[in-house]
Amino acid sequence: MEYLFAVLLFAVSSSVTPGPNNVLVMTSGVNFGVRKSLPLLFGICIGFTIMLFLVGVGFMQVFVHYPQLHLGIKIVGVLYLLYLAVLIAKSATSYSTKHHNSPLTFLNGALYQWVNAKAWVVASGAIAAFTTVGSVNLEQNLKISAVFLLVSFPCVGVWLVFGSVLKQYLTQSSYRRWFNYSMALLLVLSVLPVLVEIKQQVLLT
Repeated sequence: MEYLFAVLLFAVSSSVTPGPNNVLVMTSGVNFGVRKSLPLLFGICIGFTIMLFLVGVGFMQVFVHYPQLHLGIKIVGVLYLLYLAVLIAKSATSYSTKHHNSPLTFLNGALYQWVNAKAWVVASGAIAAFTTVGSVNLEQNLKISAVFLLVSFPCVGVWLVFGSVLKQYLTQSSYRRWFNYSMALLLVLSVLPVLVEIKQQVLLT
């Protein structure tokens, strides 16, 4: 019981704190509402759970043997995150038109986990802290993944609800535009630590 409680605390603290996933769902809630943003929420929560489980059964070993693959994923992740930042910055100007942008999909949310720097930190940290060293424990991996799956929906969902509440106060297009610019800037800032890592890896090769 103490083991599961420790995993639960880690899952809650890492899921509810600010990060790219929460910024994305909050922004989607502001621009499209809760119902249209649910596929993105489900994609993030289920996608991270799958990623966490695969990391637990030894996916990280692939990067140990092929470090260039890890570098490539980081680069793709940075480019994709910058692309999402551009979409967010543009979404306010098109929201009031008949042909406004569509919210991100389930697949967008699920695939994004593989290029999300925070997701990698949380996944590797959870596996390192709560599994037996030197072995692949399927039962432990399943427990950790199940806890994160259950916890992530309310923790990330809070940001979606918060976004939908903000939507009521951002009725003017100018307010929503500046909100989206701010969220886009937060995503860009979240890329900076990854850019430093990429630079260091490139210099070492």
